[in-house]
Amino acid sequence: MNRKYMALALAAALAVPAAAARADNQPPPRIIVTGEGEASVAPDLALLSLSVMREAKTAREALDANNDAMAAVIAAMKASGIADRDLQTAGIQIQPRYNYTNKPDGSQEAELVAYQVTNTLSVRIRDIAKTGEVLDKAVSLGVNQGGGINFTNEKPDTVITEARKLAVADAIAKAKVLAEAAGVSLGKVIEIADQSFAPPPMPLQQAKSFDRAAAGAVPVEAGENAYRVQVNVTFELKN
Repeated sequence: MNRKYMALALAAALAVPAAAARADNQPPPRIIVTGEGEASVAPDLALLSLSVMREAKTAREALDANNDAMAAVIAAMKASGIADRDLQTAGIQIQPRYNYTNKPDGSQEAELVAYQVTNTLSVRIRDIAKTGEVLDKAVSLGVNQGGGINFTNEKPDTVITEARKLAVADAIAKAKVLAEAAGVSLGKVIEIADQSFAPPPMPLQQAKSFDRAAAGAVPVEAGENAYRVQVNVTFELKN
């Protein structure tokens, strides 16, 4: 056998195991399935955003009036059993208010009318049953604007874990149906990734409603919080 044929034979002999090695290194077929789970629990914490707005001819007068009203609100919160750690000033704004009049030349003339001072207080209520009472007291003492109320859970780990289990079970059930329909079998789980979704804040009625609320206790229903988990599970497929 001459050298040319020997080289071709050697190349062919080397190509066979190389092709086999490439085939062995091919990843097994797989399927990615999304599972969803939801678990609910009653909230144990109410988060309130309450604002006092006062207006006066000067910034000093507006600030003094606001300080007096907010001091009374904070004192009432503490008298209701709310701890210092659950009260936090979220912001103070001082801004002028102008009255604009049109001039003959088409421009506008701004006249300073008053100053507005707004002080916003964030309140955490750990006794949910007191939420309506706290709102009623706050409005009676001068709160005339509100940002929102959110019923949440201080430690939702247990209920989120339950939602995760339900999401994984949902993914497995879906994968079995798909594999059976395709005529293959499920293999081992290769990868799991999850994403949790907390319940959105519940809106609080805006300032116009506070005038009506002052006539009596504010009716509040906490309901339940639904925690949702979504998982992406990758399964190996077997023929």
